[in-house]
Amino acid sequence: MLEEFKKFIMRGNVIDMSVGIVVGAAFGAIVSSFVQDVLMPPIGLLLGGFDFSNLFIMLKPGATPGPYLSLAQAQEAGAVTLNYGVFLNTVISFLIIALAIFLVIRQINRFKKEEEATPPSTKECPFCFTVIPVKAKRCPNCTSQLA
Repeated sequence: MLEEFKKFIMRGNVIDMSVGIVVGAAFGAIVSSFVQDVLMPPIGLLLGGFDFSNLFIMLKPGATPGPYLSLAQAQEAGAVTLNYGVFLNTVISFLIIALAIFLVIRQINRFKKEEEATPPSTKECPFCFTVIPVKAKRCPNCTSQLA
Protein backbone atom coordinates (compact mmCIF):
# COMPACT_ATOMS: atom_id res chain seq x y z
CA MET A 1 0.00 0.00 0.00
CA LEU A 2 2.85 2.39 0.81
CA GLU A 3 4.42 1.65 -2.57
CA GLU A 4 1.15 2.48 -4.38
CA PHE A 5 0.82 5.72 -2.44
CA LYS A 6 4.39 6.66 -3.38
CA LYS A 7 3.61 5.99 -7.08
CA PHE A 8 0.47 8.11 -6.83
CA ILE A 9 2.28 11.04 -5.18
CA MET A 10 5.15 10.97 -7.67
CA ARG A 11 2.87 11.31 -10.68
CA GLY A 12 3.41 14.60 -12.49
CA ASN A 13 -0.05 16.11 -12.15
CA VAL A 14 -0.17 15.58 -8.36
CA ILE A 15 3.16 17.37 -7.92
CA ASP A 16 2.08 20.15 -10.30
CA MET A 17 -1.16 20.59 -8.36
CA SER A 18 0.64 20.79 -5.03
CA VAL A 19 3.09 23.36 -6.38
CA GLY A 20 0.14 25.36 -7.72
CA ILE A 21 -1.58 25.31 -4.34
CA VAL A 22 1.57 26.53 -2.55
CA VAL A 23 2.16 29.29 -5.10
CA GLY A 24 -1.54 30.26 -4.97
CA ALA A 25 -1.46 30.54 -1.18
CA ALA A 26 1.65 32.72 -1.35
CA PHE A 27 0.05 34.88 -4.05
CA GLY A 28 -3.09 35.23 -1.92
CA ALA A 29 -0.99 36.43 1.02
CA ILE A 30 0.75 38.97 -1.21
CA VAL A 31 -2.56 40.29 -2.54
CA SER A 32 -4.04 40.49 0.97
CA SER A 33 -1.05 42.51 2.12
CA PHE A 34 -1.31 44.71 -0.98
CA VAL A 35 -4.99 45.44 -0.32
CA GLN A 36 -4.64 46.02 3.44
CA ASP A 37 -1.28 47.80 3.52
CA VAL A 38 -0.96 49.59 0.16
CA LEU A 39 -4.33 50.03 -1.55
CA MET A 40 -6.85 50.70 1.23
CA PRO A 41 -4.91 53.28 3.33
CA PRO A 42 -4.80 55.90 0.52
CA ILE A 43 -8.43 55.19 -0.37
CA GLY A 44 -9.38 55.59 3.31
CA LEU A 45 -7.38 58.83 3.46
CA LEU A 46 -9.17 60.20 0.39
CA LEU A 47 -12.56 59.27 1.86
CA GLY A 48 -12.06 60.98 5.20
CA GLY A 49 -9.08 59.38 6.88
CA PHE A 50 -10.52 56.16 8.24
CA ASP A 51 -9.36 52.57 8.09
CA PHE A 52 -11.69 50.23 6.22
CA SER A 53 -10.75 47.29 8.44
CA ASN A 54 -12.25 49.20 11.41
CA LEU A 55 -15.68 49.55 9.81
CA PHE A 56 -18.19 47.52 11.80
CA ILE A 57 -21.74 47.52 13.10
CA MET A 58 -22.22 46.63 16.74
CA LEU A 59 -24.98 44.04 17.11
CA LYS A 60 -24.64 43.58 20.87
CA PRO A 61 -22.43 45.55 23.29
CA GLY A 62 -19.78 43.72 25.26
CA ALA A 63 -19.01 43.60 28.98
CA THR A 64 -17.59 47.12 28.79
CA PRO A 65 -20.18 49.47 27.28
CA GLY A 66 -19.29 51.39 24.09
CA PRO A 67 -18.77 53.48 22.08
CA TYR A 68 -15.85 51.53 20.64
CA LEU A 69 -13.40 53.49 18.48
CA SER A 70 -11.97 50.45 16.73
CA LEU A 71 -12.86 46.89 15.92
CA ALA A 72 -10.09 45.68 18.23
CA GLN A 73 -11.63 47.57 21.17
CA ALA A 74 -15.06 46.12 20.44
CA GLN A 75 -13.65 42.59 20.23
CA GLU A 76 -11.69 43.05 23.48
CA ALA A 77 -14.90 44.12 25.24
CA GLY A 78 -16.67 41.02 23.89
CA ALA A 79 -19.09 42.91 21.66
CA VAL A 80 -20.83 41.06 18.84
CA THR A 81 -20.00 42.93 15.63
CA LEU A 82 -20.72 42.75 11.92
CA ASN A 83 -17.30 43.46 10.36
CA TYR A 84 -18.19 44.80 6.91
CA GLY A 85 -14.87 46.65 6.54
CA VAL A 86 -12.88 43.40 6.80
CA PHE A 87 -15.35 41.83 4.36
CA LEU A 88 -14.81 44.73 1.94
CA ASN A 89 -11.03 44.21 2.10
CA THR A 90 -11.53 40.50 1.42
CA VAL A 91 -13.79 41.19 -1.57
CA ILE A 92 -11.21 43.56 -3.05
CA SER A 93 -8.48 40.93 -2.52
CA PHE A 94 -10.65 38.36 -4.28
CA LEU A 95 -11.28 40.68 -7.24
CA ILE A 96 -7.56 41.36 -7.66
CA ILE A 97 -6.75 37.62 -7.53
CA ALA A 98 -9.57 36.86 -9.99
CA LEU A 99 -8.28 39.56 -12.36
CA ALA A 100 -4.73 38.18 -12.16
CA ILE A 101 -5.93 34.62 -12.86
CA PHE A 102 -8.09 35.88 -15.75
CA LEU A 103 -5.11 37.65 -17.31
CA VAL A 104 -2.88 34.58 -16.98
CA ILE A 105 -5.51 32.26 -18.51
CA ARG A 106 -6.19 34.77 -21.28
CA GLN A 107 -2.48 34.83 -22.17
CA ILE A 108 -2.27 31.01 -22.10
CA ASN A 109 -5.26 30.82 -24.46
CA ARG A 110 -3.55 33.29 -26.82
CA PHE A 111 -0.44 31.11 -26.93
CA LYS A 112 -2.60 28.05 -27.71
CA LYS A 113 -4.43 29.87 -30.52
CA GLU A 114 -1.15 30.97 -32.10
CA GLU A 115 0.10 27.38 -32.14
CA GLU A 116 -3.16 26.05 -33.63
CA ALA A 117 -3.58 28.88 -36.17
CA THR A 118 -0.62 27.92 -38.38
CA PRO A 119 -1.90 25.53 -41.08
CA PRO A 120 0.64 23.23 -42.73
CA SER A 121 2.10 24.58 -45.96
CA THR A 122 3.43 21.26 -47.25
CA LYS A 123 2.31 17.66 -47.55
CA GLU A 124 3.85 14.38 -48.58
CA CYS A 125 3.20 12.82 -51.96
CA PRO A 126 1.55 9.41 -51.34
CA PHE A 127 3.38 7.87 -54.34
CA CYS A 128 7.01 9.05 -54.13
CA PHE A 129 6.96 10.35 -50.51
CA THR A 130 8.59 13.69 -51.31
CA VAL A 131 7.49 16.93 -49.69
CA ILE A 132 5.31 19.10 -51.94
CA PRO A 133 3.11 22.22 -51.47
CA VAL A 134 -0.34 21.61 -49.98
CA LYS A 135 -2.11 23.17 -52.97
CA ALA A 136 -0.37 20.93 -55.51
CA LYS A 137 -2.70 18.84 -57.70
CA ARG A 138 0.15 16.95 -59.36
CA CYS A 139 3.46 15.91 -57.83
CA PRO A 140 6.36 17.78 -59.52
CA ASN A 141 8.73 14.87 -58.85
CA CYS A 142 6.81 11.77 -60.00
CA THR A 143 4.00 13.59 -61.92
CA SER A 144 1.31 11.59 -60.15
CA GLN A 145 -2.21 12.99 -60.07
CA LEU A 146 -3.16 13.94 -56.46
CA ALA A 147 -6.69 13.86 -55.11
